[in-house]
Amino acid sequence: MPAHTLTLELVTPEKVAWSAPADLVVLPAFEGEMGVLPGHQSFLVQLKEGEVRVTDKGQVRRFAVSGGFAEVKADTVSLFAETAEMADQIDAERARQALERAKAEVVKPGLDPLQLAAMEAAIRRAQVRLRVARHGQGAPPLGARDFE
Repeated sequence: MPAHTLTLELVTPEKVAWSAPADLVVLPAFEGEMGVLPGHQSFLVQLKEGEVRVTDKGQVRRFAVSGGFAEVKADTVSLFAETAEMADQIDAERARQALERAKAEVVKPGLDPLQLAAMEAAIRRAQVRLRVARHGQGAPPLGARDFE
């Protein structure tokens, strides 16, 4: 058990989505997952769509984030994300529908590169939301086939 804890501040453009102590924060950095413990060196990292896991006293909370960046400084993790949803607040059916719509759009002929990139990003966001929602319900992780 660490002698001290981190403070996590998860901020979106609309609000402070979460602010609480944490023993461990795992971030979806572009180079791969990154764990932060108390006493970590200060740094700034860009985030991709993914799952943020926050452990406090053995309890894990999961959030789906859609990019942004995180700053670690003096045992405070400030995470600035475009969107952030706690696992139990994700509407899995809505995420599944968004995934299906984006998959249908991405195969349409004549998409310009910006439209294609937007549809691919929508697919990744929906997949992350589904995965985080499923983990938050204690279900086994989804496999690659679940997203085909």
